[in-house]
Amino acid sequence: MLALIIKRILLAIPVLLVVASLTFVLVRIVPGGPFDADKNLPPEIIANLNAKYHLDRPVPEQYLLYLGRLAQGDLGVSYKYVNRTVNDILADAFPVSLQLGTISLTLAVLVGVPLGAIAAVCRGRKEDVIAMFLSTLGISVPGFVIGATLIFVFAIKLRVLPVGLWESPWHVVLPAVTLAFSPAAYLARLTRASVLEIVEKDWVRTARSKGLSQWNTVLKHILRNSLIPVVTVLGPLTAIVITGSFVVEYIYAIPGMGRFFITAVMNRDYDLILGTTLVFAVLLIIANTFVDLAYQFLDPRMRIED
Repeated sequence: MLALIIKRILLAIPVLLVVASLTFVLVRIVPGGPFDADKNLPPEIIANLNAKYHLDRPVPEQYLLYLGRLAQGDLGVSYKYVNRTVNDILADAFPVSLQLGTISLTLAVLVGVPLGAIAAVCRGRKEDVIAMFLSTLGISVPGFVIGATLIFVFAIKLRVLPVGLWESPWHVVLPAVTLAFSPAAYLARLTRASVLEIVEKDWVRTARSKGLSQWNTVLKHILRNSLIPVVTVLGPLTAIVITGSFVVEYIYAIPGMGRFFITAVMNRDYDLILGTTLVFAVLLIIANTFVDLAYQFLDPRMRIED
């Protein structure tokens, strides 16, 4: 496992370099600049601002300057949040996004996997129909619709939960449920299909012929072997949770990275866009590394050779 982790760290360096380079090029080739929206500023002031942030230099020179700062761990400064560096902004926003993402992904796994297993065991019965209806609903309905519905029902009508912000454990409930809804639905469908496939194996019939109850067979034999496809999608599912957090954090006014990323794109805040993109890329690399480690735990035959 240590060799796998070291290999992933070494591979992450060129991956992050490619991500940083592509993002840098994309934000530069889009027409407009960070200060174009400030129509009231005289041209001389805009020219001074461009000179201050080295935006008046050729793009290749800007790229080399950015790589030099990046190598030192400096993600740059924000053009819109005056006197705040990107490192400071992300240091404040990252823990919030990490909490929301971790809670949402955990909730999605704890709800989606059991729901899918129950649907498979009760195939064709009402439990299966209800589970598949909820999963289809979660996959089909956009996150902003789910969020708006939850706010209307639980915050406005029932008044049992706060509308937004991030100030207490109660403020976590609606955003976490909103963000977990779609991943949980996807995991439920995937778990159901995987369990149904494993149920047909000969060794499952052998376990049942030895007198094991249905639920003991599911918990001790079927579920662990059916989790490999589920674990496989946890890496991409992390990407879904991350991108979904953009909308959720904006809807609930949560001061996380997703909200800053949206405002950075709208304001053409180059360094903040690059910084948040790199942090999200690191999170995806870490998530995929954990997936590879989970393979070895679930099935030693799938150990990755050095």
